[in-house]
Amino acid sequence: MKGYEPRSSSSCAACKLLKRRCIPNCIFAPYFRSDECKKFAKVHKVFGASNVSKILIEVPEEQREDTVNSLAYEAEARLRDPVYGCIGAIALLQRKMVELQHDLAIAKDRLARCHAAAAAATTTIPSPDILHANVSLPPFPDFCTSSSDFNDIFCHSSSSQLLGRHETVDDFNQIPYIF
Repeated sequence: MKGYEPRSSSSCAACKLLKRRCIPNCIFAPYFRSDECKKFAKVHKVFGASNVSKILIEVPEEQREDTVNSLAYEAEARLRDPVYGCIGAIALLQRKMVELQHDLAIAKDRLARCHAAAAAATTTIPSPDILHANVSLPPFPDFCTSSSDFNDIFCHSSSSQLLGRHETVDDFNQIPYIF
């Protein structure tokens, strides 16, 4: 493992938290150093030590560090937001991306109008009405504005109403936004 230093006689964070003797070939030792007790405590609280050890055994050794970092991030997100976890953060970022794409479309449209107005009249200054007239943009997506909208989408409709039985999601615009 990259950056791993042989440990001294101290136990890893997992063995400290689980109050057991740390063996030399402990699966947790390279990834949960003795000073990272909080990191392991969060992962243990969400996933359980037994499940984490099973995951680490199944993952190739060169991918274990990334796996532990992912588990730690997911555990942190799940403890912060028990309902949505890291999916809530992903949905928030997707919504922000759509808003920024919409803003970019507005800016591109205004820039095109400025160039067109400058080309049409080299000596006259375009009026502000030209910059804002006839703006044709894609419609801004509707987001759930209240928790009742969210509950209507996810709690009162079956998944077969949102997507067909064997239909796959290849466009993330088909997935309803959480926030």
